[in-house]
Amino acid sequence: MHAPNTSQKDRAVLALQNVEARPGVSKPDPIIVADNVVRQFGGLTAVNVEHVEIQRGAITALIGPNGAGKTTFFNLLTGFDKPNSGNWTFNGVELAGVAPHKVARMGMVRTFQLTKALFRLSVMDNMRLGAKNQIGEGILRSLLPFFWRNQEAQITARAEELLQRFKLDAKKDDFAAALSGGQRKLLEMARALMVEPELVMLDEPMAGVNPALTQSLLEHIKDLREQGMTVLFVEHDMDMVRDISDWVIVMAEGKVVAEGPPNSVMSNPAVIDAYLGAHHDLTLEED
Repeated sequence: MHAPNTSQKDRAVLALQNVEARPGVSKPDPIIVADNVVRQFGGLTAVNVEHVEIQRGAITALIGPNGAGKTTFFNLLTGFDKPNSGNWTFNGVELAGVAPHKVARMGMVRTFQLTKALFRLSVMDNMRLGAKNQIGEGILRSLLPFFWRNQEAQITARAEELLQRFKLDAKKDDFAAALSGGQRKLLEMARALMVEPELVMLDEPMAGVNPALTQSLLEHIKDLREQGMTVLFVEHDMDMVRDISDWVIVMAEGKVVAEGPPNSVMSNPAVIDAYLGAHHDLTLEED
């Protein structure tokens, strides 16, 4: 039993407090377990992860220099790329070789560094597309509105609720192309929640975001954890990593070179040498 006023953040920190800060360490309740995942492009090994686990209910940051293999690892886990070897599980279910749309239906969704909003559709239609198990998606049933009208109303109500939460409700009838870069990030995150996921994977959520929207995005990411979701994100902004992450995994040259709580990882000599180098006292955006 959890204490009545214990936040999800407190639970995540409590679950990880006795976990040793070393690469590949086991977690108390991993939602993802990956073993010997290798991806090569010609003679270049982009990813070579021996073992990594992602703790359920926590916000985990995946950091590392450009070219470390972070996004490629994301692509492999979510089915957008295929490994040369290796396997991984989500909630104990083997995912290697599973198509991206099936991965999403299982409750593991991702966003992209360059947003994938459908610009010629309205914000509301982008949201509706995110809902799963839609009855009207079949060719024959799409011609018979009485099959899907009630479900469509429920999907629309859910979309309106999320758009209001992300402060995009005033834009619901606008084309997605009319949104700013930060608003598109918010739309992509809101659309991901239409799947009702267990795990949300964010690829550089702050890239290209106007500073005025940065704090809003941070609060929404924290809120995902408070709603019981697990968050795994790639980011270069070290201030953000310190602010919101419960655990940090560091990649360099395709390998996991360090893990631990944010403050521990930031002061790790191996991380400073392999990642931050001579500019370790600056944020990466200043590098």
